[in-house]
Amino acid sequence: MKASDVMVSKVITVGPNTTVQETATILLSNRISAVPVVDELGALIGIVSEGDLIHRVEAGTERHYSWWLNLLSDKGTLAHDYLKSHAVRAADVMTKRVITASPDLPLGELASLLEKHRIKRVPIVEKGNLVGIVSRANLLQGLAALRRDISVESRVEDSVLRERVLSEIKSKLWASASHINVIVHNGVVELWGGVDLLDEKDALRVAAELTPGVRTVADYIGINKIQYGA
Repeated sequence: MKASDVMVSKVITVGPNTTVQETATILLSNRISAVPVVDELGALIGIVSEGDLIHRVEAGTERHYSWWLNLLSDKGTLAHDYLKSHAVRAADVMTKRVITASPDLPLGELASLLEKHRIKRVPIVEKGNLVGIVSRANLLQGLAALRRDISVESRVEDSVLRERVLSEIKSKLWASASHINVIVHNGVVELWGGVDLLDEKDALRVAAELTPGVRTVADYIGINKIQYGA
């Protein structure tokens, strides 16, 4: 799946001259945490999030600096903070460097983009124009749809299924494949052996569960007790 498959196309936007108060009202009334800012041609020029509106003079939440901190702070930081807390237009408080994605970006890469930049949503841009937006919730919706679409494979011979699971385990660099045994009976996979980490134990179970043809997994893998000293 791609970004275009899960994005919201009817995006709520504001213009550069929309007031801060109007922008805040739009966020609250639509229960959204950010709104893209577009010009008269529909080109994305920025985004205003809740974080951009936290420190406001009207609410008494602007940043206050002590005299000595004023002396130590650079002029750029002080000017930036003043602009964020006193400006009345969206264009002056918006974040200008916006992380965007194309409609063809695979969902896996889109998820990595959200995680890497620690953001909650990504505007989808095509030829400079805003065509949609993808939030973390939209990614989850796409994942749920994918799981519903996975067809149940017809019965697979136990011997074939065992080879599939073993092959899947051996393909994982993190797996202690030589310490794991797989027993299959009527499509039920039993995992036996021992590993050093709980995460590896759980990851092995998931790898088996995702192997085509597996009905269910019985996890009998133990956690090895590491001995220190003699």
